[in-house]
Amino acid sequence: MKKKIMSVFCIFILLINISGCGISLHESSIYEEPENWAYLEIDKKALADVFFICPTVFGGNENAFNMSLDDKETKEAFLGATNMEKGIYDQDSRFFAPYYRQAGLNVYELEKSQREPYLSIAFDDIKEAFLYYMDHYNSEKPIILAGFSQGADMCIRLLKDKQVQEELDDLLVACYAIGWSITKKELSENPNLNMAQKEDDTNVIISFNSESEKINDSLIIPSGMHTLSINPLNWKTDNTIAQKEENLGACFTNYEGTITSEIPQFTGAYIDPLRGSLKVLDVDPEQYPPVLSIFSEGVYHLYDYQFFYRNLQENVNVRLNAYLNEHDS
Repeated sequence: MKKKIMSVFCIFILLINISGCGISLHESSIYEEPENWAYLEIDKKALADVFFICPTVFGGNENAFNMSLDDKETKEAFLGATNMEKGIYDQDSRFFAPYYRQAGLNVYELEKSQREPYLSIAFDDIKEAFLYYMDHYNSEKPIILAGFSQGADMCIRLLKDKQVQEELDDLLVACYAIGWSITKKELSENPNLNMAQKEDDTNVIISFNSESEKINDSLIIPSGMHTLSINPLNWKTDNTIAQKEENLGACFTNYEGTITSEIPQFTGAYIDPLRGSLKVLDVDPEQYPPVLSIFSEGVYHLYDYQFFYRNLQENVNVRLNAYLNEHDS
């Protein structure tokens, strides 16, 4: 009898230890099903993988603050928003983009302290999808993490997660976390996070937030906050002005991912030393309205990647080549 009790006790302790290490006791995952991926390019031959996290497309309502994975209409918009950015990242890479229970736009109308329960639900899905991808699809390929807006927030959360850090090891080419803020405090609390300092460093975060020169407060960068950024035109982190001649092309895309309009030398930009935002120089705010009520005129959040599309596209290749050269054995 004592042996049986001791055996049960040992099993109980083992289960606690496994759970504490972040190891799942259940091998099944919703991400076993291809229908839970917007993109699952497992058969494509490529040098690297892109793990992309879609921005917010779910509006939400008084009864729903997170997207349902059974919501076919929103999933169509989700796929469309993913297509709009896909061309920046997937030239030499396989593309993976999970559907997830993203927080709705209505969450961002709440006080910041009230948003976290809904964002945590979104992150639970993203973490599960990423770990499933690592276990079943990655095969030691270099990884480009990419996301915009809420997707960028989820990218940064992934990099902060201890279990994800162990899985990533030295596979990270770069993380394009565009349209979200990251502070010096976050870096000090997470020493594994590194911000990009130039055009070809690797294992770094690329981040910026576009706005007009008149803006001094926004949802992403509230007044008094300083976010860390890099200028996607000259790849500098100081306030050196990049002239519009350095802009390889703004590209405006549709839900199929087709470029419907391309404008070379569209705008210059510089980093505001006070806010850390990317000040856009040659754009009329009335011609590029915020669209969403959570942003004021002059906040170019929805255009972050479109204004600098070709420069970002080129930079993905530059960083991937730099990574491959560093790891050439």
